Amino acid sequence: MSLPPEIRPEQSVELLKELHILTRDGKLNQDSRRKLKQVYHLTGFIEPLLAEVFADTAEPMLVDHGAGKSYLGFILYDLVFKAKAGGRVIGVETRSELVQRSGALAARLGFARMDFHTLSVEQSIDSPALPARVDLVTALHACDTATDDAIRFALAKQARFIALVPCCQAEVAAALRQDKAKSLARTPLAELWRRPLHTREFGSQLTNTLRCLQLEAAGYQVSVTELTGWEHSMKNELIIARYTGQRRGDAAARIDWLLAETGIEALRSRFAPAGTGDTAAAEPACGR
Repeated sequence: MSLPPEIRPEQSVELLKELHILTRDGKLNQDSRRKLKQVYHLTGFIEPLLAEVFADTAEPMLVDHGAGKSYLGFILYDLVFKAKAGGRVIGVETRSELVQRSGALAARLGFARMDFHTLSVEQSIDSPALPARVDLVTALHACDTATDDAIRFALAKQARFIALVPCCQAEVAAALRQDKAKSLARTPLAELWRRPLHTREFGSQLTNTLRCLQLEAAGYQVSVTELTGWEHSMKNELIIARYTGQRRGDAAARIDWLLAETGIEALRSRFAPAGTGDTAAAEPACGR
């Protein structure tokens, strides 16, 4: 069967069919071509991080948090882990039916070093089913506070790298909306989120800014980039964090300032660097 030229030669055709990227007759339609472009663009950022980890340890641990149908985990295993002798991809998801489906697919494809667990964030941090430290944590289109949950997990597990594609950041927007009248009376800055559309968009921008500061306060170097063109997805921001141990000294103060200026101090516990405890100061999971 002749495959479309966009498909990388090492890819499992059966996997791409199961993920509905390829049709049953091995073709790409317009929607699946767009999805494939997004997946390859994202893996293009993550593969170099995995190369660094594999250079230090033969048994890297990748945890995909809020994995859903585990699209990202399967693609990364297929492109990177399948050709290696060691390493595991672990999917964490609260919906048991998706966990069961992913486990069955991994078994059918012979992806022996993939595990899937039905766990909440709190359970995943303490569960003996997961390693005490991991090398890379991913969260693809993790809705609203699920991205923050993935960050909390990554910090607790002393992850060397974190790759996040946030989605639907509603919590901060709701907090901005709740006290909008007070904020408008207090500061001209509130004009930035006065109108409903701006509330949503500014809330998203503010949420990710606070997340970046939180990671910098925990000793990570953070980069933010466009994932794909706007014609493909409005949820387009990719946050990559690399542990360096160098904490940004003013990050916590800037978090406090932003929360105070926007009148959402009630959310401080979600973004507080102190929530990481001492784990971020430890050495990351590399060179084991």
